[in-house]
Amino acid sequence: MPGPGQGAYQGAPGPQQGPYQGPPPQGPPPGQPPWHQPPSYPVPPRKPTGLIIGLCLGAVAVLVLGVVAIVALNRGSSVSNAGFTPAPGPTSPYELPPNNGSASTSSAPTSSPGPTISSTGPHKILELANHPILQDRNAGLQNMVCTLPPWVSTQDGAEAFFTAASKCLDAVWGPFLTAYHLPFTPPALHFPTGPSFDTECGTIQVGIATAAYYCENNLYVPFKGLQTDQYGNNPGVYLALFAHEYGHHVQEVAGIMDAAWQKIYAAGQNSPEGLEMSRRKELQAQCFSGMFLGAHVDRGGTVTRDMYNKAWNDQETRGDNTSKSHDHGTNAHYAQWWRAGAKDNRIADCNTFAAPSSAVS
Repeated sequence: MPGPGQGAYQGAPGPQQGPYQGPPPQGPPPGQPPWHQPPSYPVPPRKPTGLIIGLCLGAVAVLVLGVVAIVALNRGSSVSNAGFTPAPGPTSPYELPPNNGSASTSSAPTSSPGPTISSTGPHKILELANHPILQDRNAGLQNMVCTLPPWVSTQDGAEAFFTAASKCLDAVWGPFLTAYHLPFTPPALHFPTGPSFDTECGTIQVGIATAAYYCENNLYVPFKGLQTDQYGNNPGVYLALFAHEYGHHVQEVAGIMDAAWQKIYAAGQNSPEGLEMSRRKELQAQCFSGMFLGAHVDRGGTVTRDMYNKAWNDQETRGDNTSKSHDHGTNAHYAQWWRAGAKDNRIADCNTFAAPSSAVS
């Protein structure tokens, strides 16, 4: 039985088949220098009156200076511990319709509150709809240039393509997640060549239902599952499916994956509630995939408008209508959630766990 962290990208049987980046991780503010008490001396012998008056005046002056210094230090400590500076908001958000070949620019706030930073060190947060990464309406992936090698339908060609794609995914998701003080590490890549491969989630058979697979910080891409005889030189489709599986890694690092599996196990994997939770998990990975392509298309790299458009249209051919299952979402919802991420590049739009059941059927 699949375990926590498991997710497979389903292929199809035929050919139908703003950039916000949170603040970098920050530690506690620098400590203030300790206030040193003056040393204690024995009582000196009695002095002449004039000298005593002078000493008294000097002591008063020292006391006044000490009070001023203490106030200044306390005030500096208050300011330095007041919190982190809000992160800048999107500077070039845009919408990407599927096939018109243009991108329109829209306005957005110039600033937004930064993510809540924990002082206990990076750690997963086991939340679903209320997870911190899903709360900021202006949060999305940074627009970046992604340079990929030309697609070649061979084992070596696929390995080169997906290895380069993983670096682009690391470059945007890593800073995004660490900004929320989450323990990001890139997933380990594997390129199985046999008819099956072993994972911590069990032995996986390679077929049209397993174009790529994620389990416990490991991302598997069996070349024989990609159906290159059907898709040929169609890198946009391959990139979208790879970004979907990487989306499961985002869920794993954030703690969303663990929280979802807790609900699935509690309800039963094949119960209506368990299957709905599985669909919410898969459809969010779809949305994360769309965000990635939307953040990189038309940025001067090799993620072209043609790749984006073909990935957009391909989503309608995938899902439970094609696979005859009930754990990934209908083909219409598979496309809907991918496009929601691709159009606006806003992670709050990927909150499938807050969506009504009718949107994740």
